[in-house]
Amino acid sequence: MAKSLLSLLAGLLMQLTSFGQAQSVTLQPVWESDTTLRTPESVLVDPSQKLLYVACINGAPRPENHSSYITKVGLDGKVIQLKFVDNLNSTKGMGILGDKLYVTEMTQVAEIALATGKVLKRYPIEGAKFLNDITVDPRKGVVYVTDSNDSKVWAITNGKAGIVLEGEPLKGTNGVLFDNNQLLIGNGDGSLLSLDPTSRKLTTLAKVTGGIDGIVALGNRTYMVTEWAGKVWHVKADGTTELKLDTSPQKISSADIGYNPATRMLFVPTFFHNTVRAYTLK
Repeated sequence: MAKSLLSLLAGLLMQLTSFGQAQSVTLQPVWESDTTLRTPESVLVDPSQKLLYVACINGAPRPENHSSYITKVGLDGKVIQLKFVDNLNSTKGMGILGDKLYVTEMTQVAEIALATGKVLKRYPIEGAKFLNDITVDPRKGVVYVTDSNDSKVWAITNGKAGIVLEGEPLKGTNGVLFDNNQLLIGNGDGSLLSLDPTSRKLTTLAKVTGGIDGIVALGNRTYMVTEWAGKVWHVKADGTTELKLDTSPQKISSADIGYNPATRMLFVPTFFHNTVRAYTLK
């Protein structure tokens, strides 16, 4: 009798788990920032400061562009400090490790003091062509960086850069996220890859229609990913995907997103549309 009851409970638990994994989400618009954010490419949530960092390319993503900046934006969409860091080179992905902010600059990674906005150091990446996104492993102190034009993933550890992954199946690597001790990589062919940094085992978690720009974790191995052209996808734990937003007909991009799990709010930089849009996940 007790054994049968345990089996029944186990079955119900499995059903509930499967239901939770299969549940869909909807995006409800909340606010849109003003257009002082010129060519915003990436949004990063700083939970300790309760604000957003927005990397603004401020022009074309080219090596000669040294007018990029990082803006502090409130969780309500109001600009707090337009140029928290200025005179950067085609800024894109960002990551926080300790009291430092890291941001890509085409062929190098800038290390910035969160307290002051001062650039403390730059880490050149040998042979880099188009450094794009950043994520960090806070436990091991590793900063991971993608190179979209060279289809490589780099790691900066103790101030030294080394290649983590290159070659097939990498192609146009862009979005990157460290989650559950795995390195998730957004491939140019729309594949969401997962790399075990220890074993180097590489698997495909899901597939969308175009190159993956941004990746955020919702918990329980579910994610939101974006395509730069304007598509936002929900990736479920079983690898199935649902298109949640498509602004490509309006030519409004969805670049490197940020997510605040405390409020279940997603922040989407619109690139040439020059704003950040916030959505609540329901």
